[in-house]
Amino acid sequence: MDNNYQIVKRVSALIALSDQEFADFFPGELARELQSLLPDARRVRLPLADPADWTRLWQESSPELLISAWQTPSLNSSLSPEHLHGLRYVCHLAGTVRRLIPRELIANGLVVTNWGDSIAPTVAECALMLILMALRRASYWAVAMHRDGKWKDNGTMTESLIGRRVGLHGFGGIARSLVPMLRPFTNQIAAYSPHVPDAVFAQYDVRRVTTLQELFANSDVVVELAAATPANYHIVTESLLRAMPEGGVFVNVARGSVVDEAALIRVAREGRLQIALDVFETEPLPPDSPLRGLPNVTLLPHLGGPTRDRRRDSGALALRNIRAWLRGEPLEAVVTLEVYDRAT
Repeated sequence: MDNNYQIVKRVSALIALSDQEFADFFPGELARELQSLLPDARRVRLPLADPADWTRLWQESSPELLISAWQTPSLNSSLSPEHLHGLRYVCHLAGTVRRLIPRELIANGLVVTNWGDSIAPTVAECALMLILMALRRASYWAVAMHRDGKWKDNGTMTESLIGRRVGLHGFGGIARSLVPMLRPFTNQIAAYSPHVPDAVFAQYDVRRVTTLQELFANSDVVVELAAATPANYHIVTESLLRAMPEGGVFVNVARGSVVDEAALIRVAREGRLQIALDVFETEPLPPDSPLRGLPNVTLLPHLGGPTRDRRRDSGALALRNIRAWLRGEPLEAVVTLEVYDRAT
Protein backbone atom coordinates (compact mmCIF):
# COMPACT_ATOMS: atom_id res chain seq x y z
CA MET A 1 0.00 0.00 0.00
CA ASP A 2 1.23 3.53 -0.82
CA ASN A 3 2.47 5.29 2.30
CA ASN A 4 0.27 8.23 1.40
CA TYR A 5 -2.74 6.00 1.94
CA GLN A 6 -1.50 4.41 5.16
CA ILE A 7 -4.23 4.15 7.76
CA VAL A 8 -3.23 6.02 10.91
CA LYS A 9 -6.18 4.92 12.99
CA ARG A 10 -9.68 3.67 12.35
CA VAL A 11 -12.57 5.99 13.06
CA SER A 12 -16.29 5.88 12.48
CA ALA A 13 -17.13 8.15 9.55
CA LEU A 14 -20.26 9.10 7.67
CA ILE A 15 -20.00 10.23 4.04
CA ALA A 16 -23.29 12.03 3.37
CA LEU A 17 -23.21 13.08 -0.29
CA SER A 18 -25.31 12.70 -3.39
CA ASP A 19 -23.90 10.44 -6.10
CA GLN A 20 -23.10 13.50 -8.20
CA GLU A 21 -21.33 15.25 -5.32
CA PHE A 22 -19.26 12.16 -4.59
CA ALA A 23 -18.29 11.78 -8.26
CA ASP A 24 -17.40 15.48 -8.56
CA PHE A 25 -15.36 15.85 -5.38
CA PHE A 26 -13.73 12.41 -5.34
CA PRO A 27 -13.18 11.24 -8.92
CA GLY A 28 -11.05 8.18 -9.64
CA GLU A 29 -7.88 8.12 -7.58
CA LEU A 30 -9.30 10.48 -4.97
CA ALA A 31 -12.14 8.04 -4.22
CA ARG A 32 -9.63 5.22 -3.80
CA GLU A 33 -7.58 7.34 -1.42
CA LEU A 34 -10.68 8.20 0.60
CA GLN A 35 -11.53 4.51 0.87
CA SER A 36 -8.01 3.74 2.06
CA LEU A 37 -8.05 6.49 4.67
CA LEU A 38 -11.53 5.62 5.95
CA PRO A 39 -12.09 1.90 5.29
CA ASP A 40 -14.90 1.72 7.85
CA ALA A 41 -16.79 4.76 6.58
CA ARG A 42 -20.51 4.46 5.91
CA ARG A 43 -21.67 5.99 2.66
CA VAL A 44 -25.12 7.63 2.65
CA ARG A 45 -26.56 8.44 -0.76
CA LEU A 46 -28.55 11.63 -0.80
CA PRO A 47 -31.22 12.83 -0.97
CA LEU A 48 -32.82 10.47 1.52
CA ALA A 49 -36.12 8.89 0.51
CA ASP A 50 -37.45 9.79 3.96
CA PRO A 51 -35.91 12.78 5.79
CA ALA A 52 -36.65 11.01 9.08
CA ASP A 53 -33.98 8.47 8.14
CA TRP A 54 -31.32 11.07 9.00
CA THR A 55 -31.91 10.59 12.73
CA ARG A 56 -31.89 6.82 12.38
CA LEU A 57 -28.60 6.90 10.44
CA TRP A 58 -26.96 8.93 13.18
CA GLN A 59 -28.18 6.56 15.85
CA GLU A 60 -26.81 3.61 13.91
CA SER A 61 -23.49 5.21 12.94
CA SER A 62 -22.50 7.52 15.82
CA PRO A 63 -19.87 9.08 13.55
CA GLU A 64 -16.77 10.86 14.77
CA LEU A 65 -16.26 12.32 11.27
CA LEU A 66 -18.83 13.67 8.83
CA ILE A 67 -18.01 14.42 5.18
CA SER A 68 -20.65 16.83 3.90
CA ALA A 69 -21.58 19.07 0.97
CA TRP A 70 -24.64 20.93 -0.36
CA GLN A 71 -27.08 18.02 -0.15
CA THR A 72 -26.21 16.99 3.41
CA PRO A 73 -29.16 17.41 5.82
CA SER A 74 -28.77 19.94 8.61
CA LEU A 75 -27.36 19.00 12.01
CA ASN A 76 -29.75 21.40 13.73
CA SER A 77 -33.07 19.91 12.67
CA SER A 78 -33.97 16.47 13.99
CA LEU A 79 -30.67 15.71 15.73
CA SER A 80 -30.33 16.27 19.46
CA PRO A 81 -27.12 16.93 21.43
CA GLU A 82 -27.17 13.25 22.40
CA HIS A 83 -27.04 12.25 18.74
CA LEU A 84 -24.08 14.55 18.13
CA HIS A 85 -22.03 13.92 21.24
CA GLY A 86 -19.49 11.72 19.45
CA LEU A 87 -19.02 14.00 16.43
CA ARG A 88 -15.54 15.54 16.45
CA TYR A 89 -14.88 16.73 12.90
CA VAL A 90 -16.99 17.91 9.95
CA CYS A 91 -15.07 17.98 6.66
CA HIS A 92 -17.31 20.16 4.51
CA LEU A 93 -16.55 20.04 0.79
CA ALA A 94 -18.33 23.30 -0.06
CA GLY A 95 -18.21 26.84 1.36
CA THR A 96 -20.53 28.18 4.03
CA VAL A 97 -21.62 25.78 6.78
CA ARG A 98 -24.22 27.99 8.43
CA ARG A 99 -27.14 26.01 7.04
CA LEU A 100 -25.55 22.75 8.09
CA ILE A 101 -23.97 23.36 11.49
CA PRO A 102 -25.30 25.31 14.48
CA ARG A 103 -22.85 27.90 15.76
CA GLU A 104 -22.83 26.46 19.26
CA LEU A 105 -21.30 23.21 18.04
CA ILE A 106 -18.22 25.08 16.83
CA ALA A 107 -18.18 27.16 20.03
CA ASN A 108 -18.18 23.89 21.99
CA GLY A 109 -15.15 22.53 20.15
CA LEU A 110 -16.41 20.82 16.99
CA VAL A 111 -13.69 21.03 14.32
CA VAL A 112 -15.02 22.14 10.93
CA THR A 113 -13.20 22.75 7.66
CA ASN A 114 -14.48 23.84 4.26
CA TRP A 115 -13.07 24.22 0.75
CA GLY A 116 -11.10 27.30 1.76
CA ASP A 117 -8.88 28.70 -0.97
CA SER A 118 -8.94 25.50 -3.02
CA ILE A 119 -11.57 27.19 -5.22
CA ALA A 120 -9.73 30.51 -5.52
CA PRO A 121 -8.22 29.86 -8.97
CA THR A 122 -11.57 29.01 -10.55
CA VAL A 123 -13.28 32.08 -9.06
CA ALA A 124 -10.37 34.22 -10.26
CA GLU A 125 -10.72 32.68 -13.71
CA CYS A 126 -14.41 33.65 -13.72
CA ALA A 127 -13.50 37.20 -12.70
CA LEU A 128 -11.06 37.46 -15.59
CA MET A 129 -13.69 36.16 -17.99
CA LEU A 130 -16.22 38.75 -16.76
CA ILE A 131 -13.69 41.56 -17.15
CA LEU A 132 -13.02 40.57 -20.75
CA MET A 133 -16.70 40.05 -21.51
CA ALA A 134 -17.55 43.51 -20.19
CA LEU A 135 -14.75 45.21 -22.09
CA ARG A 136 -15.70 43.49 -25.35
CA ARG A 137 -19.48 43.82 -24.69
CA ALA A 138 -19.69 40.07 -25.30
CA SER A 139 -22.91 39.59 -23.32
CA TYR A 140 -24.69 42.26 -25.37
CA TRP A 141 -23.49 40.94 -28.71
CA ALA A 142 -24.29 37.33 -27.90
CA VAL A 143 -27.95 38.29 -27.40
CA ALA A 144 -28.09 40.90 -30.17
CA MET A 145 -26.71 38.54 -32.82
CA HIS A 146 -28.74 35.50 -31.80
CA ARG A 147 -32.04 37.25 -31.12
CA ASP A 148 -32.00 40.46 -33.13
CA GLY A 149 -29.79 39.63 -36.10
CA LYS A 150 -27.53 42.59 -35.35
CA TRP A 151 -24.05 43.35 -36.65
CA LYS A 152 -21.45 45.94 -35.68
CA ASP A 153 -21.50 49.45 -37.20
CA ASN A 154 -19.20 52.47 -37.18
CA GLY A 155 -20.34 53.40 -33.69
CA THR A 156 -19.62 50.01 -32.11
CA MET A 157 -17.40 50.34 -29.04
CA THR A 158 -15.21 47.63 -27.53
CA GLU A 159 -12.12 47.89 -25.36
CA SER A 160 -9.07 45.86 -24.36
CA LEU A 161 -7.65 44.89 -20.98
CA ILE A 162 -4.10 45.49 -22.21
CA GLY A 163 -2.47 48.30 -20.22
CA ARG A 164 -5.57 48.95 -18.12
CA ARG A 165 -5.51 49.98 -14.46
CA VAL A 166 -7.11 47.19 -12.42
CA GLY A 167 -8.24 47.70 -8.82
CA LEU A 168 -9.00 44.81 -6.48
CA HIS A 169 -11.29 45.44 -3.51
CA GLY A 170 -10.01 42.75 -1.18
CA PHE A 171 -6.72 40.88 -1.29
CA GLY A 172 -7.46 37.37 -0.08
CA GLY A 173 -7.00 34.05 -1.85
CA ILE A 174 -9.10 34.86 -4.92
CA ALA A 175 -7.41 38.21 -5.50
CA ARG A 176 -3.98 36.61 -5.11
CA SER A 177 -4.93 33.97 -7.68
CA LEU A 178 -6.22 36.65 -10.04
CA VAL A 179 -3.02 38.74 -10.04
CA PRO A 180 -0.91 36.32 -12.14
CA MET A 181 -3.84 35.87 -14.53
CA LEU A 182 -3.88 39.65 -15.08
CA ARG A 183 -0.14 39.96 -15.66
CA PRO A 184 -0.18 39.11 -19.39
CA PHE A 185 -2.49 42.10 -19.85
CA THR A 186 -1.28 44.72 -17.41
CA ASN A 187 1.13 45.49 -14.59
CA GLN A 188 -1.02 48.34 -13.30
CA ILE A 189 -2.67 46.44 -10.45
CA ALA A 190 -3.70 48.03 -7.15
CA ALA A 191 -5.68 46.73 -4.19
CA TYR A 192 -7.48 47.95 -1.10
CA SER A 193 -7.49 45.58 1.86
CA PRO A 194 -6.71 47.31 5.15
CA HIS A 195 -5.98 44.18 7.19
CA VAL A 196 -3.53 42.51 4.79
CA PRO A 197 0.14 43.13 5.69
CA ASP A 198 2.34 45.25 3.44
CA ALA A 199 4.60 42.24 2.92
CA VAL A 200 1.82 40.41 1.06
CA PHE A 201 1.31 43.34 -1.31
CA ALA A 202 5.07 43.41 -1.90
CA GLN A 203 5.16 39.65 -2.51
CA TYR A 204 2.63 40.00 -5.34
CA ASP A 205 4.01 43.34 -6.56
CA VAL A 206 0.60 44.98 -6.15
CA ARG A 207 0.30 48.64 -5.23
CA ARG A 208 -1.53 49.29 -2.00
CA VAL A 209 -4.11 52.07 -1.87
CA THR A 210 -5.37 53.43 1.42
CA THR A 211 -8.97 54.33 0.58
CA LEU A 212 -11.76 52.88 -1.49
CA GLN A 213 -12.29 56.28 -3.06
CA GLU A 214 -8.75 56.17 -4.44
CA LEU A 215 -9.22 52.60 -5.70
CA PHE A 216 -12.44 53.34 -7.59
CA ALA A 217 -11.39 56.75 -8.91
CA ASN A 218 -8.07 55.51 -10.29
CA SER A 219 -9.06 52.13 -11.77
CA ASP A 220 -10.41 51.39 -15.23
CA VAL A 221 -11.56 48.02 -13.90
CA VAL A 222 -12.63 47.28 -10.29
CA VAL A 223 -13.09 43.70 -9.17
CA GLU A 224 -15.16 43.29 -6.01
CA LEU A 225 -13.62 40.61 -3.76
CA ALA A 226 -14.38 41.85 -0.25
CA ALA A 227 -15.73 39.49 2.40
CA ALA A 228 -19.40 39.68 3.36
CA THR A 229 -18.84 40.95 6.89
CA PRO A 230 -21.29 43.25 8.70
CA ALA A 231 -18.76 46.06 8.31
CA ASN A 232 -18.76 45.53 4.53
CA TYR A 233 -22.55 45.64 4.09
CA HIS A 234 -23.23 48.05 1.19
CA ILE A 235 -19.67 49.33 1.45
CA VAL A 236 -19.73 49.90 -2.33
CA THR A 237 -21.86 53.01 -2.54
CA GLU A 238 -23.26 55.06 -5.39
CA SER A 239 -20.57 57.69 -4.88
CA LEU A 240 -17.83 55.08 -5.29
CA LEU A 241 -19.37 53.75 -8.48
CA ARG A 242 -19.70 57.27 -9.84
CA ALA A 243 -16.05 57.92 -9.00
CA MET A 244 -15.01 55.37 -11.64
CA PRO A 245 -13.91 56.76 -15.03
CA GLU A 246 -16.53 56.90 -17.79
CA GLY A 247 -16.59 53.54 -19.55
CA GLY A 248 -15.04 51.74 -16.58
CA VAL A 249 -15.83 48.15 -15.66
CA PHE A 250 -17.19 46.98 -12.30
CA VAL A 251 -17.14 43.22 -11.62
CA ASN A 252 -18.57 41.49 -8.54
CA VAL A 253 -17.64 37.87 -7.81
CA ALA A 254 -17.69 38.32 -4.02
CA ARG A 255 -21.12 38.68 -2.40
CA GLY A 256 -24.10 40.75 -3.40
CA SER A 257 -24.45 42.30 0.05
CA VAL A 258 -21.21 44.28 -0.21
CA VAL A 259 -22.76 46.45 -2.97
CA ASP A 260 -25.70 48.82 -2.62
CA GLU A 261 -27.67 47.12 -5.38
CA ALA A 262 -30.25 49.89 -5.71
CA ALA A 263 -27.42 52.34 -6.32
CA LEU A 264 -25.78 49.94 -8.74
CA ILE A 265 -29.03 49.75 -10.71
CA ARG A 266 -29.26 53.53 -10.92
CA VAL A 267 -25.72 53.79 -12.25
CA ALA A 268 -26.20 50.84 -14.60
CA ARG A 269 -29.29 52.40 -16.17
CA GLU A 270 -27.27 55.45 -17.17
CA GLY A 271 -24.89 53.29 -19.21
CA ARG A 272 -21.73 55.08 -18.04
CA LEU A 273 -20.14 51.83 -16.75
CA GLN A 274 -19.92 48.27 -17.95
CA ILE A 275 -21.04 46.00 -15.13
CA ALA A 276 -20.55 42.24 -14.76
CA LEU A 277 -22.13 40.38 -11.86
CA ASP A 278 -22.04 36.81 -10.62
CA VAL A 279 -23.63 37.54 -7.22
CA PHE A 280 -26.67 39.48 -6.06
CA GLU A 281 -28.39 40.67 -2.90
CA THR A 282 -31.28 38.31 -3.57
CA GLU A 283 -30.50 34.91 -5.08
CA PRO A 284 -31.81 33.55 -7.34
CA LEU A 285 -32.03 36.92 -9.07
CA PRO A 286 -35.76 37.75 -9.33
CA PRO A 287 -37.17 37.49 -12.87
CA ASP A 288 -38.27 41.13 -12.70
CA SER A 289 -34.92 42.49 -11.48
CA PRO A 290 -34.07 45.81 -13.19
CA LEU A 291 -30.59 44.40 -13.82
CA ARG A 292 -32.05 42.05 -16.42
CA GLY A 293 -32.10 43.33 -19.98
CA LEU A 294 -29.65 46.19 -19.55
CA PRO A 295 -27.24 46.11 -22.51
CA ASN A 296 -24.25 47.16 -20.40
CA VAL A 297 -24.77 44.52 -17.70
CA THR A 298 -23.37 40.98 -17.93
CA LEU A 299 -25.07 38.48 -15.63
CA LEU A 300 -24.11 35.01 -14.40
CA PRO A 301 -26.23 32.91 -11.98
CA HIS A 302 -23.57 32.58 -9.24
CA LEU A 303 -21.33 30.32 -11.31
CA GLY A 304 -18.02 31.73 -10.08
CA GLY A 305 -17.31 28.85 -7.72
CA PRO A 306 -15.55 25.70 -8.80
CA THR A 307 -16.59 24.30 -12.15
CA ARG A 308 -17.68 20.70 -11.97
CA ASP A 309 -14.36 19.41 -13.27
CA ARG A 310 -12.40 21.39 -10.63
CA ARG A 311 -14.43 20.33 -7.59
CA ARG A 312 -11.73 17.70 -7.32
CA ASP A 313 -9.50 20.46 -5.89
CA SER A 314 -11.79 20.69 -2.88
CA GLY A 315 -11.76 16.89 -2.63
CA ALA A 316 -7.96 16.87 -2.62
CA LEU A 317 -7.93 19.46 0.17
CA ALA A 318 -10.44 17.36 2.12
CA LEU A 319 -8.19 14.31 1.84
CA ARG A 320 -5.19 16.30 3.12
CA ASN A 321 -7.27 17.51 6.05
CA ILE A 322 -8.64 14.07 6.89
CA ARG A 323 -5.14 12.61 6.86
CA ALA A 324 -3.87 15.44 9.06
CA TRP A 325 -6.82 15.05 11.46
CA LEU A 326 -6.18 11.34 11.81
CA ARG A 327 -2.57 12.14 12.66
CA GLY A 328 -3.40 14.94 15.05
CA GLU A 329 -1.77 17.54 12.79
CA PRO A 330 -2.96 21.10 11.98
CA LEU A 331 -5.75 21.46 9.41
CA GLU A 332 -6.24 23.88 6.53
CA ALA A 333 -9.33 26.04 5.94
CA VAL A 334 -10.66 25.73 9.48
CA VAL A 335 -14.06 27.34 10.02
CA THR A 336 -13.54 29.36 13.19
CA LEU A 337 -16.32 31.32 14.84
CA GLU A 338 -15.04 34.43 13.04
CA VAL A 339 -15.23 32.65 9.67
CA TYR A 340 -18.65 31.25 10.55
CA ASP A 341 -20.04 34.67 11.49
CA ARG A 342 -18.95 36.40 8.28
CA ALA A 343 -20.27 33.66 6.01
CA THR A 344 -23.56 34.13 4.18
